[in-house]
Amino acid sequence: MDRVSIVHENFLARVRAEDFPASEGNVQALTAEDALGLYRAQVLSRALDLQSRLMQKERQGFYTIGSSGHEGMAAVAHALRPDDIAFLHYRDAAFQIARADQLGHQSMMRDMLLSFACASEDPISGGRHKVLGSRPLMIPPQTSTIASHLPKAVGAAHSITLARRNRPEHAILPRDAIAMCSFGDASANHSTAQGAINAACWTAVQGVPLPLLFVCEDNGIGISTKTPAGWIKGSMSQRPGLKYFEGNGLDLFSAFAAAKEAAAWVRTHRKPAFLHLRTVRLYGHAGPDVVTSYLPRAEVEADEAHDPLLYSVGALVAAGAATASKALAIYEQALADVAEAAKEMAEIPRLKTAGDVMASLIPPPRRNAPSNGPTTKARQVAFGGDMAQMDTAQPMSRLINWALHDLMLSYPETLLMGEDVGRKGGVYGVTQKLHARFGPARVIDTLLDEQSILGLAIGMAHNGFIPMPEIQFLAYLHNAEDQLRGEAATLPFFSNGQWTNPMVLRIAGLGYQKGFGGHFHNDNSLAVLRDIPGLIIACPSTGEDAVLMLREAHRLAREEQRVVVFVEPIALYPMRDLLEPGDGGWMRTYPAPDRRIALDNVGVHGDGDDLAIVTYGNGHYLSRQAQHDLKAARVDARVIDLRWLAPLPVDALRAAIGARPVLIVDECRRTGGQAEALMALFAEEGITRMARLTAEDSFIATGPAYGATLPSRAGIVAAAQALLSR
Repeated sequence: MDRVSIVHENFLARVRAEDFPASEGNVQALTAEDALGLYRAQVLSRALDLQSRLMQKERQGFYTIGSSGHEGMAAVAHALRPDDIAFLHYRDAAFQIARADQLGHQSMMRDMLLSFACASEDPISGGRHKVLGSRPLMIPPQTSTIASHLPKAVGAAHSITLARRNRPEHAILPRDAIAMCSFGDASANHSTAQGAINAACWTAVQGVPLPLLFVCEDNGIGISTKTPAGWIKGSMSQRPGLKYFEGNGLDLFSAFAAAKEAAAWVRTHRKPAFLHLRTVRLYGHAGPDVVTSYLPRAEVEADEAHDPLLYSVGALVAAGAATASKALAIYEQALADVAEAAKEMAEIPRLKTAGDVMASLIPPPRRNAPSNGPTTKARQVAFGGDMAQMDTAQPMSRLINWALHDLMLSYPETLLMGEDVGRKGGVYGVTQKLHARFGPARVIDTLLDEQSILGLAIGMAHNGFIPMPEIQFLAYLHNAEDQLRGEAATLPFFSNGQWTNPMVLRIAGLGYQKGFGGHFHNDNSLAVLRDIPGLIIACPSTGEDAVLMLREAHRLAREEQRVVVFVEPIALYPMRDLLEPGDGGWMRTYPAPDRRIALDNVGVHGDGDDLAIVTYGNGHYLSRQAQHDLKAARVDARVIDLRWLAPLPVDALRAAIGARPVLIVDECRRTGGQAEALMALFAEEGITRMARLTAEDSFIATGPAYGATLPSRAGIVAAAQALLSR
């Protein structure tokens, strides 16, 4: 007999014999009605687990990581308010069912079956994945997360505090709400979890309110790897700034008492707490997992003897809330109801086409209150003496700084966050004066942890803010890229567009810093960004374009709820001259506040018919120099600046190239660079005369050889002449 059947038969036999494990909880902690309602939620969760395995055998279901052994989370839901945002562990079906009961939602059984079946009617993901989640229940969807949702829970909790004074138009969390996130004991060891918990403690120690409840469901094992006894309590109970609570998640009444105390403490003190609940994992990790292949049978049977449903029935009987026979009848009726409802799943429509699947990659636009922008007086106050210099040509770094000023003046929900962005004004001075002019609540100096920076932004966006986080250098993004790939970019996809986290992520990146920093401060690889579906990548090369594109990026986030990565070429921040020292040829004046550059637009420089040079970033700067040199050699070239790297502005690019031969100048590496996609595109377009000049497949060196592996002015000229000579 398989372990699923053994657990089921043991439950039936022990309830009939009224053989219950000893309860630790106070049966007076819940009313009889509430206790019985929570038991029903637990039983429905168990019945759905059983049905998911049957559906998989019948090829009608596709997911069997269940919640059996973790049904005590129903008590945690009961201890929270339905408007407390909850980022859930994938074993928390009982929590979602209990929360639905709080709001009188009667369809949760069918909703979860639809999710198991990947049915297009699934109310949360539209058939794209089996996820827990619901917009009405304030549960953003999560997939098989390994703690990647904890950083955004920190952000959501912080947003509750900030929204008390600066409430965004699209805020959804009440002023006295708390945020909750749950996870397993194995996930607690992940660097993402450790970083998020550390960030919460770091914030709380400084006296910054952070109403966040961490809930660790400790079943003692992660797939097949055991958690050392006492590890969670030992590592979490002494954290500065973090209040520790513990309870028995097997016992409904004990779990509720602990959760109620912890939630009340967080709500009252507006500080983070850690609730440590003992649970068990029944049946193994997932459907095909044979738990006795890696655990002794005696240990497996010991866990099965602590079935939470047995604790619940025993407590209900002790409290006089139900007889054993009534509790058993509720269990059997739930199995029958779920089995009957599951029959419909065999005929339910599923997604079929690529268009069906991709329909939610791009979130829906949202209505925003009209804004006329700041008054002239407000701008004069904010900019101070800088106003007098706006008609004078400036380098890129200063123009971006002014653009940030205007955006923050125009949209109070806009926030900046990142390491050193505040008092220091950023590594390159791009955010200088903003902290003094807008205050620490809107220009947030964070701890040195890129996962926490991005998680903060994602969570803030959940509550209506428009975050503009900064990663100091492109190479540092790799420490946290899953926050973009696995969280920010996937949220609309897995929620059928119901949940979004719009933002503009600014990153100083690419190469050509003369002798400074080496690889970690000169990273010329955008490959990890280019293949994230739905992500917009912008890369300006002039100060004017940077301003106009940044405004468009902000609009895309605010109005169209997009996630935009704004890559700012470090080497061009201070650039003044183009051809000769002192010519000022790369500086620009600050464009009028009502101007933007649209997403499908390219920059075109020159009317030459001999050649089209397609490039971006530093490549644009070098290509403009090479354009001058080619002109002297009687080659009239047109330089096309891509500006937007994803999605590529294909129509505008096609029109700008015309019938010209094409040279691609790509400062990223030959393998994985933009040139690969462009070469494929041009081949499909029927362009036969084309070539590419890229960086070598190498890291960048410090010192005089900083540019040795990168395209150069002379190299572009030579590549152009070689192409035209063929």
